[in-house]
Amino acid sequence: MGVVTYDYENTSPVAPARLFKAFTVEAPKVWPKAAPNAVKSLEVEANPSSGSIVKINFVEGLPFQYMKHQIGGHDESNFSYSYDLIEGGPLGDKLEKISYENKFEAAAGGGSICKSSMKFYTVGDNVITEDEIKALLKGSEGVYKPVEDYLLANPEACN
Repeated sequence: MGVVTYDYENTSPVAPARLFKAFTVEAPKVWPKAAPNAVKSLEVEANPSSGSIVKINFVEGLPFQYMKHQIGGHDESNFSYSYDLIEGGPLGDKLEKISYENKFEAAAGGGSICKSSMKFYTVGDNVITEDEIKALLKGSEGVYKPVEDYLLANPEACN
């Protein structure tokens, strides 16, 4: 097994607290509304807290039917959270899991900077390329950008 780490940043006009809520505790309510062309539903074991499993069901016609995340933790005071993709989605035969650490920070001119770190755990001697990582990031924009747009269009959401 090999491990490949990939760090990236993304900016948003939405405040860190609202993005944090939209991607953690309010995700089951927000994602299907914000991205109905991608997300059918989210199923959460108990409360979305450390150790819980979140199953994201996608609409028909997308490359993946579902993904399962195991929540690592949420830190609401620092707007950070972590989770592991443990089943479904892009894992296939090549990846054992993908670990994510995300943090929303206030941007100087308003809005947020999302700092993310991803660790790809490969199976056996498999290798993941930067192009494959960038393709996965592009796919995740199918949820991130619609959630951001939803928050901009609905200023009362995730306050």
